[in-house]
Amino acid sequence: MDQRSEYCEIEGCVEHITYRNEQNGFTVFDIDYQGELVCVVGEIPDELAPGENVKLSGTFSSHPTYGDQFKATLCIKKLPESVAAIRKYLENGTIKGIGKSTAKKIVDTFGKNSFDVIENSPEELTSIKGITLKKALGISQEFKKQNSIRSVMAQLSAYSIPGALSIKLWKKFGDAAADAVELNPYSVCAPDIGADFDFADRLAASFGISAANINRIKAGLIFILAHNLQNGHTCLPVDKLLTMCSGFLCVSEDDCIAGLNVACADKEITVDNFSSRDFAYLPEMYDAESYVGGRLALFSKKRDMSHIPDDNDISVIERETGILYDSVQREAIKQAMSNDLFIMTGGPGTGKTTTLNAIILLSEMRGESVALAAPTGRAAKRIAELTGHEAKTIHRLLECDFSENDRPKFRRNEKNPLKNDVLIIDEMSMVDIPLFSSLLRAVRLGSRLILVGDKNQLPSVGPGNVLGNMISCGAVACVELTRIFRQAAESMIVTNAHKLINGEAPSYSTSSGDFFLLKRQNYTDAADTVTDLCSNRLPKSYGFSGIWDIQTLCPGKKGELGSQNLNVLLQRTLNPPSPDKHEFKSPFSPYLFRENDKIMQIKNNYDIPWKRYPSDTSVEDIISGAAKDIEFGTGIFNGDIGRILAINPAKRTILTLFDDRVAEYSFDMSAEIEPAYAITVHKSQGSEYDAVIMPLMRPTERLYFRNLLYTAVTRAKKLLIIVGCGESVDYMIKNNRKTVRYSNLDKFILRG
Repeated sequence: MDQRSEYCEIEGCVEHITYRNEQNGFTVFDIDYQGELVCVVGEIPDELAPGENVKLSGTFSSHPTYGDQFKATLCIKKLPESVAAIRKYLENGTIKGIGKSTAKKIVDTFGKNSFDVIENSPEELTSIKGITLKKALGISQEFKKQNSIRSVMAQLSAYSIPGALSIKLWKKFGDAAADAVELNPYSVCAPDIGADFDFADRLAASFGISAANINRIKAGLIFILAHNLQNGHTCLPVDKLLTMCSGFLCVSEDDCIAGLNVACADKEITVDNFSSRDFAYLPEMYDAESYVGGRLALFSKKRDMSHIPDDNDISVIERETGILYDSVQREAIKQAMSNDLFIMTGGPGTGKTTTLNAIILLSEMRGESVALAAPTGRAAKRIAELTGHEAKTIHRLLECDFSENDRPKFRRNEKNPLKNDVLIIDEMSMVDIPLFSSLLRAVRLGSRLILVGDKNQLPSVGPGNVLGNMISCGAVACVELTRIFRQAAESMIVTNAHKLINGEAPSYSTSSGDFFLLKRQNYTDAADTVTDLCSNRLPKSYGFSGIWDIQTLCPGKKGELGSQNLNVLLQRTLNPPSPDKHEFKSPFSPYLFRENDKIMQIKNNYDIPWKRYPSDTSVEDIISGAAKDIEFGTGIFNGDIGRILAINPAKRTILTLFDDRVAEYSFDMSAEIEPAYAITVHKSQGSEYDAVIMPLMRPTERLYFRNLLYTAVTRAKKLLIIVGCGESVDYMIKNNRKTVRYSNLDKFILRG
């Protein structure tokens, strides 16, 4: 075989499909190329069938494990031409309504003209026994649809548009996809298509489109708004957006104003005015934030004075639980029972769970049904353990069904609302505006919504500042618990957390205690200390598992003490290579993955299928497929932590376990996971760990601020160790700059 590394094109007939991942289209298949069998690998969005002719673009390579391969970056399907190939193609069920028997009859009757008859004269198919006119027309319609996709992909391949993008363009524009791209090449970077802006720019340049083209400016504005969703902003001030766009596209602000006006007229951007300043939104963000504001305004106005429990009611609960509630807790209980919308906030050790348990007990004594939920699986598991009541993730509560353009669809909504009388959401600081919008659409008016969270923690990873905005607007009933109870006050983790929020320096333990500072002078010594603590000192002194009980939390990813570098060091120590462990190097990230690695999902994947096994199922039975009584579902979400059960080099798959869900990833999906021996503080929200190690050295203004340190400290249950220098801690305490998030939820609530 010609072993070339340069880009080339080959054509051949598909002989055999070895493997296909339905999530991302990654396919391993064999083709007959010039009389030789060639193994092809690549992301093929449209499912292939033996007998199809394909035109492939890519490179030949030699893999040390899998041998010679052709790595395809583009695949164009062509209809087979010979009678034998046509029959093979039809027999594989490619066209709905045609099985093996029917395929043989069609080819025996029409030979090389089979496709022409199916497409142009389907009524002739009725001459074959068993094919009615209705069935013949259905076969023809399915064939034309497939031909349409095939034709569009062939046309778009001339512009080097990958197959996955071609499919999305076809779904949006149909047969006119190529015309749409020629008319506006920036359609490929629309949020629902997803190409990179630079790719669209290169495509536009090949058409001779100028830098000041109105479609380019519109696309640039939309791209900036979409990019800033990742920074937590639901919107941007118009003046700031115009300045950013002018610099990004190298055009004048007047050109950007013209582009914004057209985008607004085309309803691709929405502008609204708050406090005498214009803000620009993507329409879906505007719809979500305005909807949430309107619903919360309705909820906050509803108050049932007849349902306020008196002191005797609370005394009954005290006798039932053996707990005496202080005056603030009593007020929280009363507010929660009488308002349709109520927020309870407070730091660690202030009795949030104790108060919440009283609210649940009182609600159940009234005969009300109560549901508990949290943003992540770990947070849901934690609140379930603390309250003794079942808790679900918000996605599971809303019955996440499938995703469209990476957006979840929920079975629970306005038409099919939740039935519960009381809905409690824990860890509200983690909830972003799109998820909260979906939640509120499923909550019927008349039920009570109780939101619990810590307002001093970091805001959600996704866009919005939901909890902060609800509290700051002043229109929502809210009680903050501030008293540290005696048992909690014995923990320096708890007392120091409250000192941090008040801007005070923490106290450090000496020979005993739970809050330590291990001073180190340089990055290398600090990294070595983190590794030694996880692998040696803490397991020996406390009996902790170095992998599962100890979590290293970093301010950021980069640098010698960032999560990326520490993951490499910790993996090497905690899960070293062994002849008994399979491993592979991901081409999509800097990481090597190994069996038994601790991993984290780093993006929402609503479609990945998982299996839930009985709790006593062994790993061996899971891997072998011998396990029974399996529950099926879909969805692994950003921040979920699990481990690698098995790596199958032959199938190029990774078998993973996230809490109680087993999911299979292809190697090409490895961009969705990272090692989780060390993670960023942002990714730790909603979780608790027996021991937390936080490396801190030279402060950087962008990362070293007070609520990031506070969030890290409050993740620790039994032990907190800061490794580095005390000056960094002092700097973070003084740096009380809150992360600026552009959001107008508070104004929408007040607007009503």
